[in-house]
Amino acid sequence: MDLTKERISCLTRRHFFKQGALGLGAPALASLLGESSTRAEGVDSATGGLPELPHFAPKAKRAIYLFMAGAPCQMDMLDYKPTMGEWFDKDLPDSVRQGQRLTTMTSRQKRFPIAPSKFEFSQHGQNGAWFSELLPNTAKMADDIAVIRSLHTEAINHDPAITFFTTGSQLPGKASLGSWLSYGLGSVNRNLPAFVVLTSTWSGRKEAQALYNRLWGNGFLPSRHQGVRLRSKGDPVLFLSNPDGVSAATRRRMLDSLGRMNQRQFDEVGDPETQARIAQYEMAFRMQSSVPELTDVSGESKAVLDMYGPDVNTPGTFASHCLLARRMVERDVRFVQIFHRGWDQHGSVPNDLPNQCRDIDQPAYALIQDLKQRGMLDDTLVVWGGEFGRTIYCQGKLTKENYGRDHHPRCFSLWMAGGGIKGGVVHGETDDFSYNVVKDPVHVRDFNATILDRLGIDHERLSYRFQGLDQRLTGVEEAHLVKPVMA
Repeated sequence: MDLTKERISCLTRRHFFKQGALGLGAPALASLLGESSTRAEGVDSATGGLPELPHFAPKAKRAIYLFMAGAPCQMDMLDYKPTMGEWFDKDLPDSVRQGQRLTTMTSRQKRFPIAPSKFEFSQHGQNGAWFSELLPNTAKMADDIAVIRSLHTEAINHDPAITFFTTGSQLPGKASLGSWLSYGLGSVNRNLPAFVVLTSTWSGRKEAQALYNRLWGNGFLPSRHQGVRLRSKGDPVLFLSNPDGVSAATRRRMLDSLGRMNQRQFDEVGDPETQARIAQYEMAFRMQSSVPELTDVSGESKAVLDMYGPDVNTPGTFASHCLLARRMVERDVRFVQIFHRGWDQHGSVPNDLPNQCRDIDQPAYALIQDLKQRGMLDDTLVVWGGEFGRTIYCQGKLTKENYGRDHHPRCFSLWMAGGGIKGGVVHGETDDFSYNVVKDPVHVRDFNATILDRLGIDHERLSYRFQGLDQRLTGVEEAHLVKPVMA
């Protein structure tokens, strides 16, 4: 093989003009506009990111997304339906179901009997919002959070529904929300990733839907923007530690040599992924010091640990991850996403759902209070929710003490708090059966557009050219900001 010809063949005519345009155009544009003229005033300087972002002064500088994978039962937690007690074991009216597409798990049922919630509800906060007895701590922060009861989606099965929320598409392969934020806004802390993912243990049903790396993947964006998963056992990040016998000084020399070789490769071929590899090696080296310091919670006060609950010192629990999330945003990690599984209650809701709620209720409350006490809640957006809702009718056998619920995409609930969110708000309404939205519907696209807006991004202006299209998190269909929950 002629290596010279091989290298030349990598440099296509299209590549030459593309690289030339980028190389000459960027300095020319910078000289005309100046970087400061394209960025909103009063925002933190960041490495990476796009020079024109944020598009306007952000209400939140960072975000924590508490994702309840499996779909929490909205009518047992946040969407109170008192009249359903009179409907116990009566069939769901066809006028309500309206021929909705069903999953294969209930489509062959001869009946769709109503299963009222077994749990008591009470009012909280200045506006008297209703919360289930399963969420006593969440109820205490009724004036801090905005509850949206009118979410809806097209996806009826878990994987496309979670993929839709996290990437803006039901089909795999698109960039995730955290990757978009890393790409657009960059990182403020050069020693930690801009996007970190945690997957928590759970106390509910043993079976749970799988989570795939593509849910926090970079898709078509450069690979440095993918989420970094922090593990609870062994090394927090795979392949971060030096092998036995390799000192830090030796590792530094190895990386310097590797960096020079990669730079030569980039100079010859121009593949941007080569630069991404250099950046990732350097980030990994810095994380050898920053990650152990991040995960060492021994310096936290007893009062803080007690606030998060008894599981806070057990690695991998939702409580421990909420504390880590606070420590991460305190160190300017841009986006933290915690996945808590086990919410797929097709059966045994009265026995299983309380366990799930105990996992998350106190830690989520503690996270909000912790951020508030440190003066960070005003510029930290916090989101809690799942991928769709669950049916008012029972899946399987119905009794007074036991029932199950199937997937339901037509209405479900979640809450938001913190940076740019108006506390004490309940937005949207569903019908008496928590089956259809009757007021102020919020689509997944609307919700993602609102998240971007709170972080200073116009969702229509953040795009990436791929396969001949200007790709966006919110896609090509219309998306509306959920203005009533915005401060």
